[in-house]
Amino acid sequence: MNFARRSGLPGVDAENPITLTVTGRVSRAAVPDLCAELERALAGPRGAALTPGAAVDCDVGGMIRPDLTAVEAVARLGLVARRAGHTLRLRRVPPELRALLDLVGLADVVTLEEGPEEPVPGLY
Repeated sequence: MNFARRSGLPGVDAENPITLTVTGRVSRAAVPDLCAELERALAGPRGAALTPGAAVDCDVGGMIRPDLTAVEAVARLGLVARRAGHTLRLRRVPPELRALLDLVGLADVVTLEEGPEEPVPGLY
């Protein structure tokens, strides 16, 4: 599993200087590191530049086989963003993750980038 902050992500608002990118399979051991990375980003000069209530972007398009651990990561990242006075906006959300977030009720807690609705194989 990889994660990093990037700038210049296509489709991301240029006024939002913070983007967290999560790729690969998310393990339980990596969730605290993801949260710490977001906390560092929000505490730094780029985080101070965000207007209150602004969304922090999290690109999850590179996640492999999202499961409940990925849902836990999203929930905890959402809490980190909220504690800093911001919201978490997920970009490039895989259909499997979108379905899981909806199933556990987190689709209303984080902002999901609108995109083409694709059915999740085996769920419909």
